[in-house]
Amino acid sequence: MNADLIHKALANPLRRDILAWLKTPDTAFAQERVAFGHGVSLNTIHARSGLAQSTVSAHVSSLVEAGLLVSRRVGQFVFLSRNEDVIESFVRHVSRGL
Repeated sequence: MNADLIHKALANPLRRDILAWLKTPDTAFAQERVAFGHGVSLNTIHARSGLAQSTVSAHVSSLVEAGLLVSRRVGQFVFLSRNEDVIESFVRHVSRGL
């Protein structure tokens, strides 16, 4: 776990939103009627954000680099899910340090 990369990733509100959406994908993406077996597709996150695909991809890359998200490619699609182990480790780290 790299706490500095995680702090940097969490400094952006969209990145925090993406993590929150992925915490409860059934609720956050209820209107999309997507099966979440592999996670949530990058296209679904892009549609929810309303931002340019390149912007969303850059934010997602930051979250993946920080270890907060896991990216899985299935065919031509990229699916994302939260890395709960890293998130829990970071929360413990912050709670001990502050």
